[in-house]
Amino acid sequence: MKIKTNDQVKIIAGKDKGKTGKVQQVFPRDNRASIEGLNLLVKHLRPSRRGEKGQRVEFPAPINLANLLLICPKCGKPTRVGYETMMVGEGEAKTSKKVRVCKKCKKLID
Repeated sequence: MKIKTNDQVKIIAGKDKGKTGKVQQVFPRDNRASIEGLNLLVKHLRPSRRGEKGQRVEFPAPINLANLLLICPKCGKPTRVGYETMMVGEGEAKTSKKVRVCKKCKKLID
């Protein structure tokens, strides 16, 4: 996944277009993510007992990952994400690791 939990993202389509927020949760199977305080929906709950009032609960609905751009923590610009493999470790214990890279400034994101 190119977008992970706690990433800063910008919405590029939909009712909250142009706004930025932090990713709360990612749903890889559905290709969606939930952003803190954005794309809010209202759910009306019935009263559970007599005499109680109903409630309106606002919650952030998941948004498609195609409508999000990652904001690079280094350069601060919305960017596409690339991948590179890096050698990690010392001596004979070297292994390759796949890391995310900013397409604009070419710096590591992870």
